[in-house]
Amino acid sequence: MAPEARPDDGVLARLEAIRKVHRRGRTEVRALDGVDLEVRRGEWLAVTGPSGSGKSTLLHVLGLLDRPTGGRYLLEGRDVSALDDAAASRLRGRSIGFVFQDFHLLPEETALRNVMLPLLYAGAARARERAREALEAVGLSDRLDHRPAELSGGEQQRVAIARALVKEPLLVLADEPTGNLDTATGERVLDLLSVLHGRGITLVVVTHEPAVAERARRRIEVRDGRVVGTFLTS
Repeated sequence: MAPEARPDDGVLARLEAIRKVHRRGRTEVRALDGVDLEVRRGEWLAVTGPSGSGKSTLLHVLGLLDRPTGGRYLLEGRDVSALDDAAASRLRGRSIGFVFQDFHLLPEETALRNVMLPLLYAGAARARERAREALEAVGLSDRLDHRPAELSGGEQQRVAIARALVKEPLLVLADEPTGNLDTATGERVLDLLSVLHGRGITLVVVTHEPAVAERARRRIEVRDGRVVGTFLTS
């Protein structure tokens, strides 16, 4: 049976009383402890908090990489909390893009192939053409045939952004996207994300850097697995 759909109210993703418990022997660790959160279509949301606060777990739940222990996750009004691994993988492949601190590029593949692969796995048409267009959009039209070792850190992150966007996802999730970059390069990556967000991309960014959080329209603070504050940043 298909999950129940709700009317579109401008909310892309909604978390309701989300819990995530990790069991380590006889010990339970509450990574998320009753999180309520709405991510609206087209917004840029920053997620901040100290190490171990639950920021990355929250991102993993939003990205269908982790299944919550309790609560509900509604994506486009549909409850996706209890999808099995195969269904979650299909939905993740269609609807969610990821940008990681460590880029997660395949070292033996060119920039073009790294960006093409999500489309090839999905059986999408025009994979090469769409990957080329995505790399051109992030300013790498002259680096299509370069492998990651031949690219700077900033260029590798731009390849990762192109890979996240090539599927035209509903939601892009970024975990410390400037964490491995120097300040100037990090600013250029943020400028690029700002441009893409201006085109309507919905963006959730986990960061511990105030300068990154200030780029977002809204910021939430997470501590001990709970959202303890919501702030407008501009």
